[in-house]
Amino acid sequence: MHNAVRRLGGSNGSNLLEAAIITPLLLILTLGLVDFASMFYVYLALENGVSLATRYAVTGNQMADPNNPSQLLSHDDSIKAAMRQATPALTIADADFTFNHMPMGGSGWLGGSGGPGDIAKVTIDYVWVPLTPILRPFLTNGQLMVEVASAMKNESKFQ
Repeated sequence: MHNAVRRLGGSNGSNLLEAAIITPLLLILTLGLVDFASMFYVYLALENGVSLATRYAVTGNQMADPNNPSQLLSHDDSIKAAMRQATPALTIADADFTFNHMPMGGSGWLGGSGGPGDIAKVTIDYVWVPLTPILRPFLTNGQLMVEVASAMKNESKFQ
């Protein structure tokens, strides 16, 4: 009996037991931090990108078509291209973009990017899925809907 008590009270193997308890907790904490960091990156990248895309939109400029440099993209496609250039790490689908404008003296938003003197609004609805399954139970359908928008007044004369 005395030997059994002495074996249970010994410290042999306690380091292995402590490591087995602590390692999964540290792994969960680390992966959770990675998910939160990537979530904040996505939000900040979209905020910056939509601001830059709106700044491009108010000029009325059009970009050259990358597939056919002698042709110009439409105004809306140029805004999408400016957004994608500002957020190269994200894949933003065409369906994620919404363009609205408010005419001078208007009181409500209308569809489209508007013309000279209108207030143009670019909205992006982006779906972010966490890299690891740690945050998914806390999000609706395991994903986060990120919506960013920016509105600015179009220049009086488009170029």
